[in-house]
This record gives sequence, structure tokens and C-alpha cells, in this order.
Amino acid sequence: MIESDRELSAMVQELWDNDINRLKPGKDYRISLQGKAGDMNINDNNDGAGYPLFTFVDENIFKKETFLAFISLLDNYESDTGKPEIVTPEEVAENHKFLDSIVQTPTMKIAHKYLVKKHLSPEDETEFKKQLYRIWFELYARRGSSRPDSSGFEHVFVGETRGGRTVIGFHNWIQLYLQEKLGHIDYKGYSVTAHSPQPDENKHILALQFSWKNGIKPKGSIFIGVSPEFEFALYTLCFLNSPNERVKVQFSLYDMEIVCHHYNQKHIGTTYPVLLRYLNPR
Repeated sequence: MIESDRELSAMVQELWDNDINRLKPGKDYRISLQGKAGDMNINDNNDGAGYPLFTFVDENIFKKETFLAFISLLDNYESDTGKPEIVTPEEVAENHKFLDSIVQTPTMKIAHKYLVKKHLSPEDETEFKKQLYRIWFELYARRGSSRPDSSGFEHVFVGETRGGRTVIGFHNWIQLYLQEKLGHIDYKGYSVTAHSPQPDENKHILALQFSWKNGIKPKGSIFIGVSPEFEFALYTLCFLNSPNERVKVQFSLYDMEIVCHHYNQKHIGTTYPVLLRYLNPR
């Protein structure tokens, strides 16, 4: 492991250790992996799962401040790329309320302190929130569109559709659970390759296939059960800290890559975790 990855791994471990709002698998939520997803290129109806992914989530968790503020943002977007986003003053206020709530959490405070030390973020909290707003919430035109129709937050946490048939982004478990509960998600099974480990219902990461509305996500990768502030802190850290599009980190039981594509070096294009292997418990 190169030195910069080792340093980042130590930071991510600290974020993980301080994620006080993380859910416990088997206690706060349960998932049902079922079968392996089929190859979408071969058969459109290749469904490896007859039942939903989530069998139980303790929704009392969603009453916590950061979860509440996060969930209020999920219905603020037009999922079709190519359709310009209209951002109302109420939605801007909700974005700021979410940032106000997460910067008070231990994980975000740790990330901010590290970024200040690295001269990557301003020390002043108000200026730091402006930086976060630009990275995550400022609109830009995604490929094939001439008008601002996307943002880092929408792509990563809410999900988008391209041409009505393909789901892009959508790397968040809370949105997945809520959309599945509404009947908009059809979980089609877990994804594994020859080199990736078998998924585990008690681990906090999963590669999967699902359909959303009328579109398909042939393969997605998400953290499960982590808090919104953990993901926000982790992805912001990787975006600001690394010019590379793939950052290798090891923490807890996971050896993984965080994929982070920049858009014009100013905004997050997409970001998500890729599990390489499980680590032995320390």
C-alpha cells in the first residue's frame, strides 16, 4: 500500500470508528441476499431474487437529525437526465439544513480537521459549508445535456435515469430502502465477479443489480447501514484529497477502492465503493 493510501486509510478508520449513527446488521436492519443477479445482456428477465432486499429496517433511526435532513432531500430531483433541474428556495434551504446538521457530527468534524490540516478546505465553518455546497449541490450539465440537469448529490445519493432505460448513480442504501418500500425498486440479486468476495448479509457493503421505475441498474455498489454523514465525509475526503479516480483504502473489515470521478475538478461526477476483499478482524 502506498503511503498516501495508508494515511487516508487511517483517516477513514477514524471516520468509521466515530460513525455513532451507523446501524447494526441483524439488529437495526436485515437484508435478504437471495440469488446471484443474471447477465442483463443475455436475458432481460434474469431475476436472481424473488423478494425485496430489505426484510426489516428500524425506522426510528430515520428520526435522527442527519437522517431526517437527508431524507428530506431525496424528493427534490427530476430523475431524467436532460430535463433541467428547477431548484426552489425551499430546496436550497433543505440543502443548507442538511449541511448544518452533518458538520456538527463527529465524522464530519474529523474530516474537516484533516482537510484543513492538508490545506484542502477552509477552517471557517461557513466557508467550509460553501465548499461542500459547491462540490455536492451546484448543478451542472451531465453528458448529452446542454442545460444544468444534475449534481453530485443527485447522482450519488438519489439516482438518475438516462433515456428512461438505464439507471445511473444511485449508490445509497436509504434511498434504495425507501424506493423499494414504495414498490419502485425490484432487487434482482447480488453481483459477484471471479475476483470479488461473496457478499455477506452482516457486512456493510454490497454489489447488486436492480430496476428502478422503468430503468435497470446492471451493477451498482453501495454501503449498507452507514449514516449519511459517514458517506458524505468519506466521499468529500476522497474527492478533495486525491487527483486519482480510484483511491485504495483499508478500514475495519474491508479492503476497497473508492471510485471518485470529478466533474471539471469542481464537482463530484460520481463516487461509490468497490469491495476488493474482506480483511481479518483486527
